[in-house]
Amino acid sequence: MNTENILIVEDHELTRFGLKTAFEDTDYTVYEADSAENALRIFHSNKIDIVIMDLGLPNMDGIEATRQICSSGKDVKVVILTSHNDEKEVLDCLQAGANAYCSKEINPQRLIEVIDSVVDGAAWFDPGIAHVVLKAAANVPVFDGKEYELTTREAQILKLMTEGYSNMKIARILGISINTTKAHVANILQKLEVDDRLQAALKALKQKIV
Repeated sequence: MNTENILIVEDHELTRFGLKTAFEDTDYTVYEADSAENALRIFHSNKIDIVIMDLGLPNMDGIEATRQICSSGKDVKVVILTSHNDEKEVLDCLQAGANAYCSKEINPQRLIEVIDSVVDGAAWFDPGIAHVVLKAAANVPVFDGKEYELTTREAQILKLMTEGYSNMKIARILGISINTTKAHVANILQKLEVDDRLQAALKALKQKIV
């Protein structure tokens, strides 16, 4: 894979060091910031592909920093990594443009897998906040009684999408090519009448399509 640049935004020095250490044997290049203000300076001065964002930062919080980063127009993914699971904060992060929401209790290897998936276009949310994500699905258009006519393979892929797997991982799990997977995903989005994978996953969970 191509080298991706990660910016770790965390005011706790030991936690920041632990996160940086987790990426030592990967292809990721790591930048770090101890505040939102420093993070924004680094972000605007460098090509940053992924931001790992803490919420409980001094002065400007992680939600506002996420909002500014996601509205910059740059191609960047934001992964929230926090001990907070307050419903309002989760929804605010979604609205700010976050691509993933992880608990700080996540295993480092699993975090790397989540980031790999996010880079590949997936969205991922900690199982502990599933109820909040479902609530957010209230904003996804609903077509009551509509038969989506998903094929068996499309239903399999949609289920894996709701579990946060990237196209590459789905292809490996099902033993199909990445191009075939992408074609199925495009068909799923069209049949569900949604714009992206996150809306598809939310709609599938809300309407119990899979």
